[in-house]
Amino acid sequence: MAILTELSRNVHKVNIHGSGPHRFMLMSDLHWDNPHCQRDLLKDHLDYALENQIPVLMNGDTFCLMQGKYDPRRSKDNIRPEHNVSNYLDAVIQDAVEWFKPYASIIAFAGYGNHETSIIRNCETDPLRRWADLMNATTPHNLYIGGYGGWLVFTQTRPGSTGSLAWRLKYFHGAGGGGPVTRGVIQNQRMMAAVDGADGTWMGHVHEMYTMVNAVERLDRKNNVVMRDVTHIRTPTYKEEYGDGYMDFHVERGRPPKPVGCYELVLTPSKDKTRLVAQTLQHR
Repeated sequence: MAILTELSRNVHKVNIHGSGPHRFMLMSDLHWDNPHCQRDLLKDHLDYALENQIPVLMNGDTFCLMQGKYDPRRSKDNIRPEHNVSNYLDAVIQDAVEWFKPYASIIAFAGYGNHETSIIRNCETDPLRRWADLMNATTPHNLYIGGYGGWLVFTQTRPGSTGSLAWRLKYFHGAGGGGPVTRGVIQNQRMMAAVDGADGTWMGHVHEMYTMVNAVERLDRKNNVVMRDVTHIRTPTYKEEYGDGYMDFHVERGRPPKPVGCYELVLTPSKDKTRLVAQTLQHR
């Protein structure tokens, strides 16, 4: 298993051991407390990760939390019965601790999404931090909390050397809409223009699912022209809101069906053992 260390509040180092391949589950937009969350599928994926000891990393909107009295989107139809109580936020967090506790040994990291930050702004409490603190207090494992954006630096000792290989992942939960045609891909190009030194980028938010690669040219330390791949990952959701297209918030705004699931990130040393290379596997 990889071991995380916190370098700063939104930069975390992922220490990996052995020759690989090194595997990580990338999830976002679980919306775990929403009745539309496909918990059976989520459980299947977490069971798979637990069985294979694959660390799970979450990039925002782990919770939905839209049914508080301050939220104009609230609806009695979109709250689970066990959470329809006077201490709504407490009930969701306490229930989540019990539900995720069997997976505490593999859930290593969680960042913020717009649903969590909305609660901080409107209710003056941090649901993600409360969940992590309770998980860490009741299990012997450590769940790290990142930012709405930040970095995950995967490092492996170089085979046959005292040096190390690194793969730097810039994560950002996401912003704006995905667009009916572009599905958020234009945001990857904006990320390429704004972020330097990333080997990969990871976003969620728009409930789309794709990976793409940009090849970029650079000069190495000896001024040789070399090519480097930047892998862009967009993780989908576990909240399936479209149903049969009959009614409700998602349908009434003309939004299409969305993919559900996650990606498995696989990192291995390159053939010349000078860098880590990435591969993604789709789980649906």
